[in-house]
Amino acid sequence: MKMDYNKMRMAAAEYFRRNGVPATLQRLLNEYFVHQPPDIHGYLADCLLKLSTPPKISDLRGRAVFLGNGQLIVEAEVFCIVCNKEKHMSSAAVASTFAPVGAEESQRSSDCVETALQWIHEPFRRLLLDQNPCDQSEIDQMLGDFFTSYREDEKARRDKLKAEAKELEAVTLVPVTPAKEKKSKGKKTIVDEKLFPPPELPEPVLLEGMAVGSVSLAVAKCGAEIKGMPLYKYISALKNQKEPAHFHVPVPWITLLSCGKKSPGKLCLLEEIILISKVGHPVKQSVTLAFELQKEMIRLMSTSGKGGITLSSVSDHGVLRASCDRLEQPLDLITDACRNLKVPLGVDVFLALNCAAPKLMDYSKGKYEVATGGLKSPDELIEVYLNLTSKYPAVVAIIDPFRREEAEQWEKLSSRIGISCSLLSDITHKPQDPVLPGVSGYVFRHANETTVSDIIHATVSYQGAVVMDTMFSESCSSESFADLAVGLGLDYVKLGGLGGAETMAKYNRLTSIEEELAQQGLLVCKEPEPPLFSKEPKEEPATAEETK
Repeated sequence: MKMDYNKMRMAAAEYFRRNGVPATLQRLLNEYFVHQPPDIHGYLADCLLKLSTPPKISDLRGRAVFLGNGQLIVEAEVFCIVCNKEKHMSSAAVASTFAPVGAEESQRSSDCVETALQWIHEPFRRLLLDQNPCDQSEIDQMLGDFFTSYREDEKARRDKLKAEAKELEAVTLVPVTPAKEKKSKGKKTIVDEKLFPPPELPEPVLLEGMAVGSVSLAVAKCGAEIKGMPLYKYISALKNQKEPAHFHVPVPWITLLSCGKKSPGKLCLLEEIILISKVGHPVKQSVTLAFELQKEMIRLMSTSGKGGITLSSVSDHGVLRASCDRLEQPLDLITDACRNLKVPLGVDVFLALNCAAPKLMDYSKGKYEVATGGLKSPDELIEVYLNLTSKYPAVVAIIDPFRREEAEQWEKLSSRIGISCSLLSDITHKPQDPVLPGVSGYVFRHANETTVSDIIHATVSYQGAVVMDTMFSESCSSESFADLAVGLGLDYVKLGGLGGAETMAKYNRLTSIEEELAQQGLLVCKEPEPPLFSKEPKEEPATAEETK
């Protein structure tokens, strides 16, 4: 028995010596004596935790969650082994750009959610088992490779089923109007047909891809938790390969009014009219001002029916829906509201217009339906925008004034409108498409299969000239959206209206980050003025102290 006891003592001593326990304890005891912390055991626990084995992913779980509009999406959960115990580290859900309409589409959406859950529980769990959650790019690469392979298989299947459709797609040009005959001195002549480019075939949205985006974001949040830092600092460190010495908070773009195709009234062109505060205004101040402006706009519409414009409804996300017949009506309303509140429009606040023109094309006539019954050719639409920006110089950005196919009109409008107004293109569905001439900024949404690495790559590729746009159907974990925008170092972020718990959570988180950075002395003020985006090299931002 004594022999066995001596053997155990020797084995234990060798085991502890091999793992460096005596040397570690001796060092810690020396540190205790030097620092003499009030909580000795807490200090010991903290020191030993830093020496523990780095967490590894032990499990992935997914579950279906409802959005505010009743749509189902997938939430991913990440579990790691921490100090020999499995621990829930993070969860995230990324919305889809697809909003199901009707029973058939709802069933398709439900089926895709089930497929996404299967991906998380089977292939993704196997791929990520024992992976370091801080290896974001490597994990995103694995997720991206899986989805690319799946998308190629789906494309091959669709191509096989749509052989006949491929023959129709071979037609590259369609006429705007049928040929007309004109009589001239008894002779018949044919008016030349103006060739009109057809729409680009949309890339099918694979709703199952939401599993990729959700897992990627959940892994990033897990990495931030392990590093003991806020998500925005972690994202910034991923992008810059180190944590920056200073941060700036992007200026929020706040949607005030909607007069788009789905709104009552004849006007279709202005899907969103967006308020942009001057750079340097605190987020809370910008949000408060937007609330006050909306109240004044509602008062003007209800008391005087200003210019024939009437309030139809207020969306769940706090956007006013107005009935307008002319382009000038909503802009005059905002101008009057600013004047009444003594807010200098074009000095302290500016406007951006989301025209969403691709949705307005009448392909049978080859013209844009600016208003019900009011059709404009692409060249005529150039004049509309020029007149609008000339009359309302506070308009400093126009989103999607044309389809991507009208590259010539993009370039013409840009050259004629000058530097006073920036043209932005929504690249959410086609981030790899060639850059359009005349475009100086891009709108991008975190949705579907987009990984955190994809977003970082997009902001680097477009030299920061990106407005990150929120989804109107954001999930309950949408507070991460503000962290992403700050961490990516964006100058502007489009957050939507001022209503709904999910939307306001983003504004509140952005405000919280701004206050936190100010308290830590890490907040800086950038000085971009209209034009919003410039291809010229950007200067280093001034600190908050230097701008005083």
